[in-house]
Amino acid sequence: MPGKGGKKGDKKSKNALNEVVTREYTINIHKRIHGISFKHRAPRAIREVKKFAKQQMGTDDVRIDTRLNKAIWQRGIRNVPFRMRVRLSRKRNEDEDSVHKLFTLVT
Repeated sequence: MPGKGGKKGDKKSKNALNEVVTREYTINIHKRIHGISFKHRAPRAIREVKKFAKQQMGTDDVRIDTRLNKAIWQRGIRNVPFRMRVRLSRKRNEDEDSVHKLFTLVT
């Protein structure tokens, strides 16, 4: 497949990071919190969702929606859902003082 390698003059990736876009993903939380002790599972799941969003969308500023947070914590700190269907939205930052032009909202 052409264009798979990370070339220096790859214009697509630079321009793609500047556009506002929304995508849906299924995150397998189960494999990301395997082996984590009970009292750390839900907080680790939140961190892993943020890490996944940062990796997919390429923004350092990632915000978790309160409904997603409640869905992850719904069964307690130990019994985190195995998979979550999430929507990642890369949006423009309204705050002019912020160093990041874009942020990712995970819902």
